[in-house]
Amino acid sequence: MNGTNRNNIRPGIRVQIVLKADQRSGKLTEGIVKDILTNSPSHPHGIKVRLTDGQVGRVQEILE
Repeated sequence: MNGTNRNNIRPGIRVQIVLKADQRSGKLTEGIVKDILTNSPSHPHGIKVRLTDGQVGRVQEILE
């Protein structure tokens, strides 16, 4: 499942995000969602989230 729709994402699920610094390379970081930072129902580049370890990025893939 992709991470462009906010209703697919909730705190506690495992996702792969792309960090701001990794947007050019497309390197993905895996983690657990702590907070959802995007307010709109969808975003073409992925919903912005904060992981439990504090990293912020846009969801590229939902793993659970």
